[in-house]
Amino acid sequence: MRKRVDQTTAKSGLRGMLRWSALGAAVLVFSTSVLPPVSAEAQEQRYYQRRSLMDFFLGRRYIDEAPQAPGQYTRPRAAPQRKKTTPPKAAVSTPRAAPVIPPEEKVVEKLDNAQKILVVGDFLAGGLGVGMDAAFQDSPGILIETHSNVASGLVRDDYYDWPTQLTKFMDEAKPAMVVVMLGANDRQQMVTDVGKEKFRTDGWYTEYQRRVLAFGKAVTARKIPLLWVGLPAFDSPSMMADAAQMNQVYRKQVESIGGEFVDIWDGFVSESGDFIVTGSDINGQQVRLRTSDGINMTDAGRRKVAFYVEKPARRILGTQASPDLVRLDNSSAPAIGLSSNPADHTDPIALSDPNLDGGTALLGGAAIPVSATKSPRDKLVQDGEMAKPPAGRVDDYSRPAAKSTAEVSVK
Repeated sequence: MRKRVDQTTAKSGLRGMLRWSALGAAVLVFSTSVLPPVSAEAQEQRYYQRRSLMDFFLGRRYIDEAPQAPGQYTRPRAAPQRKKTTPPKAAVSTPRAAPVIPPEEKVVEKLDNAQKILVVGDFLAGGLGVGMDAAFQDSPGILIETHSNVASGLVRDDYYDWPTQLTKFMDEAKPAMVVVMLGANDRQQMVTDVGKEKFRTDGWYTEYQRRVLAFGKAVTARKIPLLWVGLPAFDSPSMMADAAQMNQVYRKQVESIGGEFVDIWDGFVSESGDFIVTGSDINGQQVRLRTSDGINMTDAGRRKVAFYVEKPARRILGTQASPDLVRLDNSSAPAIGLSSNPADHTDPIALSDPNLDGGTALLGGAAIPVSATKSPRDKLVQDGEMAKPPAGRVDDYSRPAAKSTAEVSVK
């Protein structure tokens, strides 16, 4: 009996298992036919894992994460949060300062009858002419005319004949003043009537003095003021020593014929007398005055040389070099609009009768009446006598007269 019961129980268990298997197969067919297909890329990116017995009947469960190692825990990834975007703030318009435009330099128109300053010489004179233009740019009565030859001098007259060229320039320009700056290229052999003279010999200096004197006389013979600008210091010690000796020749020869020597040496050396590249400009600021070769000038150096020449030039030319000089013609006269109606204006009053009182002399024009006695002023100025102050005034230091005995006894 017991054996039959066991067989019955086994059969019923088998039927249950078959029933559950059929149910699982039906569900699997339904899921595969209803669920949408998954792409191959998605399949490669997914992993699956059997979890339980229900998963066996319902199919494999797909997960998006890779299988974890035993004992490893991975925190589920949170959904990406969008960054909060704040609306842009309204642009605040900040008032900008107007760009500073440097004022245009006022160009002073030169007068038709402006006088010319003729600048002649070598490469240093060319720079001097530039500085003179800046120095007199505000003077309507002065024009600067510069004629320079870079490699010229008084030694090589075969290269550039300065005496002949100077006469030509003066005839054309008719200058009110001549400024000369020569000698930087003259440190070389000179050909004379006798022969060749080497530099620094006595014969060389004798002939050089004669040429400097003749060059200066060509200017002073025409009654034209002459300014001869001396050489500056140079970086080369030998060239610096030669320049100092040549400046003595210029000073002596030019002053002997009525010219004026302009010494610029101190402006380009230190307090100890050494050559300087950087020094004070005309405003006292430290600037570069010389170029790297130790010979040429910078713009500031040219203006400084012109500063030394400007002072004697303004002194000699006087009001003609003044910046306040104006044109003396109808162009600078004020406009006077007088109508044709004589009632609109009054005729000028004659100087012979300013008060309209019939007088024949101006105020103060009558002769001073002659007095028989001298005035206190005449006594003081002519005789040295001071009038006595009135009695009782603060400056009356005289003692009162002593009273008599009778007057005292009466009181």
